[in-house]
Amino acid sequence: MLYRLLFISFNFVLKKPYICFNYILENLMFERSLLIDQLKHTKKWDVIIIGGGATGLGVALDCTTRGYKTLLLEQVDFAKGTSSRSTKLVHGGVRYLAQGHIDLVKEALHERGLMLKNASHLVGNQPFIIPNYKWWDKWFYTLGLKVYDFLAGKLSFGKSMGISKSETVNRLSTVRKDKLKGGVVYHDGQFDDARLAVNIAQTAIENGATLLNHFKVKNLTKDEKNLVNGIIAIDTETLKEYELSGRTIINATGVFTDEILKMDNQHAEDKIRPSQGIHLVLDRSFLPGNDAIMIPKTDDGRVLFLVPWHDRVVVGTTDTLLDSHSLEPKPLKEEINFILDTANKYLNKHVTKDDVLSIFAGLRPLAAPKDKSEKTKEISRSHKIIVSNSELITITGGKWTTYRKMAQDTVDKMINLKNLQQRDCKTEDLLIHGANGTVDKSNRLFFYGTDKYGIQKLIDEDPTLAEPLHPRLEFTKAEVVWSIKNEMARTIEDVLARRVRVLFLDAKAAIEISPYVGEVLRKELNQTDEWRQIQISEFLTVADQYVLK
Repeated sequence: MLYRLLFISFNFVLKKPYICFNYILENLMFERSLLIDQLKHTKKWDVIIIGGGATGLGVALDCTTRGYKTLLLEQVDFAKGTSSRSTKLVHGGVRYLAQGHIDLVKEALHERGLMLKNASHLVGNQPFIIPNYKWWDKWFYTLGLKVYDFLAGKLSFGKSMGISKSETVNRLSTVRKDKLKGGVVYHDGQFDDARLAVNIAQTAIENGATLLNHFKVKNLTKDEKNLVNGIIAIDTETLKEYELSGRTIINATGVFTDEILKMDNQHAEDKIRPSQGIHLVLDRSFLPGNDAIMIPKTDDGRVLFLVPWHDRVVVGTTDTLLDSHSLEPKPLKEEINFILDTANKYLNKHVTKDDVLSIFAGLRPLAAPKDKSEKTKEISRSHKIIVSNSELITITGGKWTTYRKMAQDTVDKMINLKNLQQRDCKTEDLLIHGANGTVDKSNRLFFYGTDKYGIQKLIDEDPTLAEPLHPRLEFTKAEVVWSIKNEMARTIEDVLARRVRVLFLDAKAAIEISPYVGEVLRKELNQTDEWRQIQISEFLTVADQYVLK
């Protein structure tokens, strides 16, 4: 490490800062050993964030761009939980509009526009069609969606409008035609959730923050006034323990929120009620056009989406209240049947379990209602900031679309509470790593943004890396290498679930290529064959439940 730092300094002396900059980006900035060194050399952090999902990453980015010394620790991997298992939508929430939550919708629509501007390589404009099977549906939904357009203001993604039966069928060739009256078109956002999480983590590090995955917080520390002043954490790779001091500790752990609150106060009431949502992934032939389908009211009142994503179709979601949570929630049989049955009511191409390429479940960290309501629609989707007597700050609720605003509100609360120097939020116009304002979707690597040049460089240096990972996959071997070298992937699951999204797109293919990915990891991380075998075994255990049997 010292040699590398001396090499960098030498470049500066030679007045070749561009060489230094490239070297840091390609070899050092995201290197785990360098990030861990920051733990040894920083006596006290301004902010320590527990949790590396959308919320925690947003808080880390906000804090570091305001100039606070920032540390984030994630027990497994960035976006391991809920933040990688969404319906892949950046949206204001049409359902929330119907429920009268105007302020929530307006805020989300504004943030949707900012996400498109700041992460254009990952967030796109997605047209949706609501098929109408009753003559009044067109007028009802068109009117409601005009309000949606109005609330979006200058950040609107496009005008909603009613379309004829013939145009609906032309745009949705697999839609059920029997009794179809027409459709309503509206526009929302579509994105890659886990890749955005990784890019936000990179952006935070580029702005001076220290972020570490596979680092589990074991306990909180307190001062003589019983105020939280630090954490005890363990590097799960080396099992080395660290005691770290911080002026402010932020709990952004999603469905694990109550576990951290009980570290602070073992008698703390539960603040979270997990709600499970599952998704099925199908071949693109079930929705071959450019449009997504929104089913506004299913038999039990839920909303169902069919959304094009990475040349497949994501179908979901469900909304099932649970009494417990886990890192790998399991889809329930009734949830699977609900999605299959509902999709088949609207498609003329019949979907069976054999057509499902992957199935994944996620848990929404909904704020638990005081009246113990069992109706998920009555549980608030807005975010809440809780300040404990110990001055532990907890952020709960919300959704991906509003991650930036949630972070801004949390940091503002932190400033008011801790009397830190007032500094303005800077994330509203901050480009996320990889974004450059232009997106060429004819390039298959477009969702890497400017990093596509780095991936191409790997291929130029070793043409074998241009080979596909699997006959059914469009992803290349170069993307695996890139994810390990530059995106902090440490395990097979990190690579195939959240960097190269194969596990979510074709679970059987992911299982088949796991030995290859394990070997690349072994070489890049200088590990043993025994380590590789353990990695493969652990991945197969996780991947098995993504295969619908």
